Amino acid sequence: MSADQTARPEAAGPAAARPLRLGEGYGLSARIAAEAAGAFLLFFGAMGIGMFNPQGGFAVPFGFGFAVVAGMLAFGHISGGHFNPAITLGSALAGRTRWKSVLPYVIAQLAGTSLAAVVLWVVMLSHPVGSQAAQVFSSVANKYASGDELGFGMAGVFLAETIATAVLVAVYLGTTSSKERLRGAPYAVGLAFAVLTAVLIPISNAGMNPARSTAGVYFAEPAALGDLWLFWVAPLLGAVIAGLLYRSAETVPPATVEAGAAGGTPEQAVQMQAPAGRPVQAGSQVDTGTREAGRPAAGSSAPAAEAQSAAKDDRGAEEARDFFDGGTDGKRDQGK
Repeated sequence: MSADQTARPEAAGPAAARPLRLGEGYGLSARIAAEAAGAFLLFFGAMGIGMFNPQGGFAVPFGFGFAVVAGMLAFGHISGGHFNPAITLGSALAGRTRWKSVLPYVIAQLAGTSLAAVVLWVVMLSHPVGSQAAQVFSSVANKYASGDELGFGMAGVFLAETIATAVLVAVYLGTTSSKERLRGAPYAVGLAFAVLTAVLIPISNAGMNPARSTAGVYFAEPAALGDLWLFWVAPLLGAVIAGLLYRSAETVPPATVEAGAAGGTPEQAVQMQAPAGRPVQAGSQVDTGTREAGRPAAGSSAPAAEAQSAAKDDRGAEEARDFFDGGTDGKRDQGK
């Protein structure tokens, strides 16, 4: 997973370093189409397994996981491969996705899963037992027990969906936090989704994706529609938790903290936060930090090297901000 990168000077240090954005050559319309296509693949493939090939075991969980891996590999370089409103919200709260992209992404995800539901419904009607399509869709729809119905109650399902979605979003944000982790991101997210789906299927038929939950009730029995609210609120709450926690962890640049802990000078800390792409004036405080960082002091060469390594790691992490947004600051979005 790679994309062309162009440098852009910023007005602050590593916290404002130029983010890595996959798919910079693609406009908003292309990114929306990619999100819709990935969401279609996720719903059609995984839900098709659950409806037409319900073998139990790990067939359905791995169907979801493999669909996520395939979708991210195929379309991640265009849109980032969210395919899930919860991941889109968590990514926006973590500062990875522009807020102006959130609503178009969610609409595209709903469109993709809805189209997949229609296709599955038409396929189901072509079967001799097509009159039972509502029961088949109900069997894979997300739901919770109410009244005297046997099964997991609302509170338990709400908690499980919230925590599972928070973990899923955290995995997504963690595996996309630096350029070095991008290659493994589809596999990590897909595997996490498969494991979490295996846990949640007996509890709620595995939601974690409001777009998937919405498309699942179109052709199901009416009772499924009454449970839909939970499978929007709980996943979005989990996304908020993961997104805000991840954003708070990136509030203080680690390089500055490491420099102070390692006994570095204030000038070295300034050097670590020097704006990317901005020339350093000779004799300036930043220039002094540069020269001091390059000349090991007696008894402090190891701490200085550790501080420089921390600064490099921090810049790599900051470059990954917005990396799955795919948008630009105006040129390519004009007229899209």
